[in-house]
Amino acid sequence: MYEGKYAILGTGALGGYYGAKLQKAGLDVHFLLKSDFEQVSQHGLIVESKDGDFTLPQVNAYNDVAKMPKCDVVVVALKTTQNHLLPKLLPSVVKDGGIVLVLQNGLGVEEEITKIVEKVHVIGGLCFLCSNKVGAGHIRHLDYGHITLGEYIEGYAATGITDRMQQIGNDFQAAGIEIELSTDLLLGRWKKLMWNIPYNGLSVVLNARTDELMADTYTRTLVEQLMREVQAGANSMGRTIPDSFMQTMLDYTVKMKPYRTSMKIDYDECRPLEVDAIVGNPLHKAQALGVNLPQISCLYHQLKFLDRRNGVGH
Repeated sequence: MYEGKYAILGTGALGGYYGAKLQKAGLDVHFLLKSDFEQVSQHGLIVESKDGDFTLPQVNAYNDVAKMPKCDVVVVALKTTQNHLLPKLLPSVVKDGGIVLVLQNGLGVEEEITKIVEKVHVIGGLCFLCSNKVGAGHIRHLDYGHITLGEYIEGYAATGITDRMQQIGNDFQAAGIEIELSTDLLLGRWKKLMWNIPYNGLSVVLNARTDELMADTYTRTLVEQLMREVQAGANSMGRTIPDSFMQTMLDYTVKMKPYRTSMKIDYDECRPLEVDAIVGNPLHKAQALGVNLPQISCLYHQLKFLDRRNGVGH
């Protein structure tokens, strides 16, 4: 029976924000933390938001997944570079017949989840959110926040709007989070990649913010060429992204506040980069289907070099 009990794996800028909003709306939320555990278990969570600041003085905080209750919905809000931890985390916290909600960037993560846990439903969520963690248990929400949800069926087959998607959608909407339900998760993921591949990748390789990439004719051309290849990659998997969507992404980025992408922040902080999930997996899926994406391939190899040179011990 669905009780609306949520687990948040990864209480950072994204998981902390959405989890705090759900708890504020009255849902039963359980947070897994690492470095912030002491602070959050004693003082709760602070959210500064353009929609209104709030504090949760008490939250259900854990530093060990074995101490967490079994939950109806387990939200995976870790960076994909930490997905090697999921076999240890997921089995003990998700109910049989429960839902794993993957709020991560990139392509192919849902497939990995189905190999780790059986008897669960996997839903992918594409988050359009600008937020940062500014201190232990302290999140600053800058802009946006809406999520597109789509259920994962083997091979990313298109599906209908399921009752499970509707239930999660209702919970999030009650928390003031805008939700869109999609019948085609794979198309949604490729559309998100149309922004993520060029802007995340080039921001690191060229040491530039989004506004700098759009202001220069040479880099804007590069962005457009990479977007065309994302279009071709989607096409290789039977999904069509219209030119009008590409134009929308370009226009949207011109209007955005100057933004340092998540991959650029990770690079600047000497954290591992989500190169494989965001760039490698889409590239390799297209290549396996006989479609070559030379610009994305070049970007992938540059990012792998920079990631390795930048990181100590990964």
